[in-house]
Amino acid sequence: MRLGGRISAAIEVLDEMRNRNRPASDALRDWGNAHRFAGSGDRNAIGNLVYDSLRQYASSAWLMDDEEPSSVVFATLARQWGMELADITRELDGDKFAPEIPAARLEAMTGRDFTYAPAHDEADVPEWCMEHFQENFGDDWVKEAKALADRAPLDLRVNSLKAEVSKVLKALSREKAKKSPISLNGIRINPGRGDSRMPNVQADAAFQKGWFEVQDEGSQIAAELVFAREGEQILDFCAGAGGKTLALAALMNNKGQIHAHDADRHRLAPIHERLKRAGTRNVQVHDPREGLNALAGKMDRVLVDAPCSGSGTWRRKPDAKWRLTPDTLEMRMNEQKSVLDEAMKYVRPGGFLCYVTCSVFPCENEEQIYAFGERHNKDGGRWDLLSAGGAWEELYGYEKPKPWSADMDCITLSPASTGTDGFFFAVLQRLA
Repeated sequence: MRLGGRISAAIEVLDEMRNRNRPASDALRDWGNAHRFAGSGDRNAIGNLVYDSLRQYASSAWLMDDEEPSSVVFATLARQWGMELADITRELDGDKFAPEIPAARLEAMTGRDFTYAPAHDEADVPEWCMEHFQENFGDDWVKEAKALADRAPLDLRVNSLKAEVSKVLKALSREKAKKSPISLNGIRINPGRGDSRMPNVQADAAFQKGWFEVQDEGSQIAAELVFAREGEQILDFCAGAGGKTLALAALMNNKGQIHAHDADRHRLAPIHERLKRAGTRNVQVHDPREGLNALAGKMDRVLVDAPCSGSGTWRRKPDAKWRLTPDTLEMRMNEQKSVLDEAMKYVRPGGFLCYVTCSVFPCENEEQIYAFGERHNKDGGRWDLLSAGGAWEELYGYEKPKPWSADMDCITLSPASTGTDGFFFAVLQRLA
């Protein structure tokens, strides 16, 4: 396919998403199934164009003075793919599958800026989300939100049970992999531009041997901040597919016991193959239908990677920010309250309850922690909020990028501050 056909396909997918409120992945899959002639390079380029358009949809629509997908896609070519109007015109010349070029709007866009734009359009977030960003980031909220509208890197965690960072860097040298800035065993492959594709590292022999896992650096950091120790009993209460479980097992050097649990056994299903490939021997996977009564009051540490809005992952899932609603956020907040109240039952006296979300909204983060304290400290100090900021400095020192924190108790990672996805971390100690 030539560029014109790819542009038309991206517009068609975005129209389908808007008209039927469909996730990008579903709309792209169905387009591919209906257009079998499109090769893998075509599908990759169309996907890039769709996702890049979604990342900066509001700001492109403002600059083009038009919210139609056709205008936004062409703005994406100019703003994010680095194509001048003359380049686009030359590429589309004679292409019968190419849509009409909005030349006047593209020319006018070059003279516009965001001086008179609504802040939420410049920031590329839904208007109703503004207050959450402002509450968390203050005067820097637009900068923080805009960083969530860039492409994300491909982050990998080296499995220290089987390999060292230097060994994996050598194996992935052709992919220009580098050591991650913060995490102890992280590797990063920076994103490309335009129709470039990320390498399929999961097809690499090093991945098949269990040398590394695909995991955002922020998620790696959250696991490291749990401070798991060899020989401990740890419950990963919302384990999902097991990313943090695997990280904890490696940090514990396969010693002690990790209990992997998730309320949805279907989300938990992929963990079995991942554990086998990683050479992990200290993980027990629990069927949620059987309960965890035998673990009550016995765990040294309980990790709660709570269900959330996913606002911290908008670089990777840009369609999610336009599909998120206040009602969905409210539902997630209720789930967070319930999961914290359930998970606390498994912490032994003197043990730790670690709370993580991939959100940057205070209502899902600090407010949940403070409300938990109010609920469970009514009859005296049973839970003590420890300094996650202090744990950060102990683990990573003072020279590396630092997360957001108003008081050093709770911390928020973000693309702008730490170069990671958005993550929140807090830790409570059970005193009695």
